[in-house]
Amino acid sequence: MKDKEVTIWKGIEFNDEWPNSDTSKLDDLAPSWYKKRKEFESGENGYQEFIDRLKRQHAIETGIVEKLYDLSEGITQTLIKEGFVESYISHNDTNIPPKKLMQYLHDHFEAMDFIFELVKSERPLTVGFIKELHQLVTQHQDYTEAINTLGEIVQVKLLKGAFKKHDNNPKREDGFVFIYCPAMHVESEMDKLIEIYKEQTAKKRNPIILSAWVHHAFTQIHPFQDGNGRIARLLASLILIKNGLLPFTVKREDKPAYIGSLGSADANEPQLLVSFFSTEQKKSIENALNFKTERPFNSLSDLANIFNEKIDKAASEQRQQREEELTTNRNNVFDFVYGILGDIREELQDLIPDDKARIGISSVKPDQSKYYWYTHQITEYASSHNYFFNRQLPRGWFGIHFNLPTESNYNLIITVHHYGYEEDVIAVGAFMEFTEKINDDEDKKLIPINISPFTISLEQLGEKTKDNLNAYIHDVLKVGLTIIIHEIN
Repeated sequence: MKDKEVTIWKGIEFNDEWPNSDTSKLDDLAPSWYKKRKEFESGENGYQEFIDRLKRQHAIETGIVEKLYDLSEGITQTLIKEGFVESYISHNDTNIPPKKLMQYLHDHFEAMDFIFELVKSERPLTVGFIKELHQLVTQHQDYTEAINTLGEIVQVKLLKGAFKKHDNNPKREDGFVFIYCPAMHVESEMDKLIEIYKEQTAKKRNPIILSAWVHHAFTQIHPFQDGNGRIARLLASLILIKNGLLPFTVKREDKPAYIGSLGSADANEPQLLVSFFSTEQKKSIENALNFKTERPFNSLSDLANIFNEKIDKAASEQRQQREEELTTNRNNVFDFVYGILGDIREELQDLIPDDKARIGISSVKPDQSKYYWYTHQITEYASSHNYFFNRQLPRGWFGIHFNLPTESNYNLIITVHHYGYEEDVIAVGAFMEFTEKINDDEDKKLIPINISPFTISLEQLGEKTKDNLNAYIHDVLKVGLTIIIHEIN
């Protein structure tokens, strides 16, 4: 039976679908990152360590996504935090010799270092640079797989730093053969990619859109014999870093969504890919905002000076104005949630009769007496999603209450609280509380809802913040209702 073919390469172009893509998933949080970046770049202790951790994470995950090696999650976190030390690795942690793994990881790390150096030196993106990058990434990879004339998988010598000499149309496990750019057209298509990139850069194109486009166009060309995915993600990282953002890393658990979004872009529907880039960048920014930087204290005099600075800052007129702006935007977020929940209650009351469930809404804002309720639950929620919950900053909560005829109640709690160590980032999260009457006593249990928090910068609310918040709360409600349905006997 003839293999099914999927033509990926059609001749690259930057059509109207790309600039019209929505990046608001990132825009909701980006203002707080740009503020945090200034603190990082001012020389506060910890910035370089944060960047090095990102580089190490990229180096590890890019090889896993490309199936160069496997690495357990536990040792992954150790290597990200402590560095690439071979003695940390046991024989159960990876499927290749530890020495070979270290070579791959150091190659990937050096390539990311090369990207940062290019940005620092303001060296232009050229075909020559891309070939240098490939040489770096494949330093210790001597062979790649190919299919011979008999249809057998064989090992062939890898061309390093040079474009492919023969077509590379891989066959996937599902039997589909993917047709990339023929070898004879690679040089001209790569020149075209660089030309379009320069044109769109001059037009000050949104960096998320531009990096997603370059990544996708590069994968359509597939110019190298192997290593194209690794180079594509490095080129995307280059564009993001040049524009004050963070490297693009695809983690192993996100690979299905990544591959699916690339497939949509192949079909001239780039929104899924742009959204994937926005979401991954937002995750990296959340990590940055949750990374505590500290200035080194060498003496009592240093501590006293910092104490005096903070007191002066807290009492300044500029500080008071900033607090007023943050309070206004925080209150706007509460108003958004209140309005969304009001609409949801009306919708639910139309869909679910009172004799099936009485549905109510409650709200507690930061200036109301019960604002501190659910402190323990919020702390657990933040811990489960790996961020610091600052209980000293204003917070509040909302409830959607489902009172069933069986005298059991489900309370879906929407919490609005501060995220990480910054005062200008708010998180919206959710969990479920179940209450049941047993012999006049109430039995309560917490039911986690496995949805990551929706983070918002209070520096400036975006045009689509309310719409994105509305979509998030509806997703939470769908999960909550599904849990209730499964629990009802």
